[in-house]
Amino acid sequence: MKSIFFRKWKARYLLMVVLIPFMLAINGCGRDFNVDLSNESVESSDIRDESLIVVGVSQLGSESVWRTANTASLQRAFSKENGYFMIFDNARQKQENQMKAIRSFISQNVDYIVFSPIMEEGWDSVLQEAKDAGIPVILMDRKVKVSDTSLYTAWVGSDFKEEGVKAGKWLEKFLESKGRLEDEVRIVVLQGTEGASSVLGRTEGFNEILRKHENWKVLECVNAEYTTAKAMEEMKRMLKKHERIDVVVSQNDDMTFGAVDAIRQEGLTPGIDGDIVLISFDAVKAALQMVQDGVIGVDVECNPDLGGYVRAIIEAIENGEPYEKHTYVEERSFTKEMVGQYIEDRIY
Repeated sequence: MKSIFFRKWKARYLLMVVLIPFMLAINGCGRDFNVDLSNESVESSDIRDESLIVVGVSQLGSESVWRTANTASLQRAFSKENGYFMIFDNARQKQENQMKAIRSFISQNVDYIVFSPIMEEGWDSVLQEAKDAGIPVILMDRKVKVSDTSLYTAWVGSDFKEEGVKAGKWLEKFLESKGRLEDEVRIVVLQGTEGASSVLGRTEGFNEILRKHENWKVLECVNAEYTTAKAMEEMKRMLKKHERIDVVVSQNDDMTFGAVDAIRQEGLTPGIDGDIVLISFDAVKAALQMVQDGVIGVDVECNPDLGGYVRAIIEAIENGEPYEKHTYVEERSFTKEMVGQYIEDRIY
């Protein structure tokens, strides 16, 4: 934990490194360094406050409703009222942008670095730089593959493999309830960003169940980039290519929305009593409503509210208390039978 004197010195330095690029941007020559000016954390009075803990956050993008909710949870956790100043950067789905942001945080000598890695591999060098600078790094949501796990301090997020297993087990029970467990089942999979731990884990988990059923045939696995537009495009193409599709496994809700639109435009009915069954992940409010309506068969939750968990780790470090290296957040699966009690209170 850094001294009050050090934080006071650093606060004055950060005032310059945050405000000067912003002033340049106003004059049309600024860099793409996203500081949310609606968040009180960028006010100069906050920066001068010697008691604030400075956290550099590199978010991988804003590709989905889930990601927006995840960012909002970080803004709540690292507010001035909670004793933090957050420097925020949107990597726009590019690993090189995240590396630049992390190196910028290191040069600014922040107290902590928090980021959600776009893909698992390629982080050893930049994490070593953070370690050499004495800055703890906390990963959230997605994981990294590194040669030395001491390169990061902690990780908080979902058990993506278990999410995939839950989806596969639901499909087993659903097909059994329809008397179709032994029938040929033709499946297509809409995957997210290539190399992302969420994609790798959900795919591995679902395939664990898939391998138990020789009659389950995966026709295609396509990268739909976790976006509605790409999923709609790919779903339309697959519907024209394949004579019959029974199940769509969509690895996030935004892609599911695109798949539903494509299915309807082809004159087919999506849903548990329709032509094509949909399995989804994330469980945002709009998707839960579709579960209640029978359009989505099951939505496996991926909890975006990670800010509080990350803050708890930082507070443990500040107080010299123990903390877990890996923290899995609580999650559930939603089906038509039980989802109604959760929709009203969903905030994302």
